[in-house]
Amino acid sequence: MKTVAIIDYGMGNLHSVSKAIEHVAPDNMRVLVSSDTDVIREADRVVFPGVGAMRDCMAEIKRLGFDDLVREVAADRPLLGICVGMQALMSRSEENNGVDGINLFPAQVRFFGHYLTEGSARLKVPHMGWNGVYQADEHPLWHRLADGERFYFVHSYYTEADGNPDMCGRTRYGVDLAAAVARDNIFAAQFHPEKSHRAGLQLLKNFVHWSGA
Repeated sequence: MKTVAIIDYGMGNLHSVSKAIEHVAPDNMRVLVSSDTDVIREADRVVFPGVGAMRDCMAEIKRLGFDDLVREVAADRPLLGICVGMQALMSRSEENNGVDGINLFPAQVRFFGHYLTEGSARLKVPHMGWNGVYQADEHPLWHRLADGERFYFVHSYYTEADGNPDMCGRTRYGVDLAAAVARDNIFAAQFHPEKSHRAGLQLLKNFVHWSGA
């Protein structure tokens, strides 16, 4: 039986993610929420979620040795990063006066700022709501998803879009930002597919059927 392991390091919307994946997974696939490195290492696909402050997330990830584990599993099977799980894959975040990430992608994570505007309108930070995601590159996880499909975001920090060679989805909230990045076996999204209704379930369905690069 195939397995999808959702990494549990105490920082993530684990129940919602697992239920959403169970909803779209085929009958021959088990969905496991686990902090057991052996379970994660043996899984066919891995999900790396995250919510909260980057400093706290990275502290737990490193304490548990999950930074090395994520690098290991990303080398040979599909890995899906979600929200702070995506940001943790970058090289560095401005959050908490600067926090080093796992560095699977070279991009920086930036702060929106306290006074974010779009034209004459002032935008609230954190960004909470639905945004259209425009596909910057073809990818199997965009299967049956329209360009500009709307997904749900909750974040105060964002992965830079300009000069980002791995960006495969773009959106705008005061600034252009990478809504998704991808390389080889890794796909990571700033938005929450588990909270994005039909579009999010389609993306998760694509993930459980994706064989990777």
